[in-house]
Amino acid sequence: PLPVFILQCQQALTEALGRHSRTRGLPDSVGLPRKIALDLLAVRARSEHELRQAMARRNVPADIADELLSRFVEVGLIDDAAFAATLVRSRSEFSHRGRARIRQELREKGVDREVAEEVLAELDPADERAAALELAYRKVRSMASLERQVAYRRLAGMLARRGYGPGTVSSVLAEVVGDPAVEFSTAG
Repeated sequence: PLPVFILQCQQALTEALGRHSRTRGLPDSVGLPRKIALDLLAVRARSEHELRQAMARRNVPADIADELLSRFVEVGLIDDAAFAATLVRSRSEFSHRGRARIRQELREKGVDREVAEEVLAELDPADERAAALELAYRKVRSMASLERQVAYRRLAGMLARRGYGPGTVSSVLAEVVGDPAVEFSTAG
C-alpha cells in the first residue's frame, strides 16, 4: 500500500509540474533532474541543499538544477522552514536529541542558519530536559553492574553526544544517579 501511495503522489506531482513547466517554457532537459528530485521527495522531505547535491552527484548542470529547484520552491514542493520544523520535531520527540545535535544536523542538510535558529527557539527546554531524563533512565537500567562513577561518566558522555547542553546533562545526572531506586555495583 505505501509504495502504491508513493507512486501515486509521484505521478500527481510529475503531472502537476509538467503542466506548469510547459506553460513556463522549461526545456525538456529537466525531465531527468525532475525525476531525481521527485524520487527523493517521494521518500521524505528534503532541503533545497540536499536536492542540489543529489543533482550534482548525477551530473545535472547547475543552471538546470537552479531553474528546477526554484520552480519547486515556487509551487511549495521545497520549503526549508517546514523541513527544519519537521526535522526538529522528529529528532527531539523520537530520537531524543538535544539542541546542539539537531543544529548540527540542520547545518549538514544545508538549512539556513537563521531558519534553523528560529525553529530551534521553539523547542521547549522543559521538553528537552524530559527527553534527556527519559533517555537517561532507560540507559541506566543496563548499568546496574557498574560503579556509580563509571555509570555517571558514561551517561554524561551519551547525553552530550546526543546534543544536550551541560546544564541539562548535569541536572539530569544528579536526578538519575542520585535516585535511591537506581542501584549500582559497590565492587571496587
